[in-house]
Amino acid sequence: MGLEWMAWTWPTAGFFIGVFAAIALMGILEWRFPGGAGRRGILGLDTTRGDRLFITLLGSAFIFLAWLGLMGTPMWGGLAIAIVWMALVFWLV
Repeated sequence: MGLEWMAWTWPTAGFFIGVFAAIALMGILEWRFPGGAGRRGILGLDTTRGDRLFITLLGSAFIFLAWLGLMGTPMWGGLAIAIVWMALVFWLV
């Protein structure tokens, strides 16, 4: 299966596969453990698992855009920062 019809690259496809996999995982977790156990984090917000996923995805998008604008490619540094951001959001926020 080629991705030429949308002018996508494999890293772009991998990103979207990762996003859809995260959303699917959140759906499975919600089905298996309903409620999401909201909690108050370091920012003072009451968040659920879905809220934390949204904050992570939005923040990661800005991290990657900032990295691309300031440093250019390759994007490995932005990926490392985004992973740290994800860990902080899910365990502290």
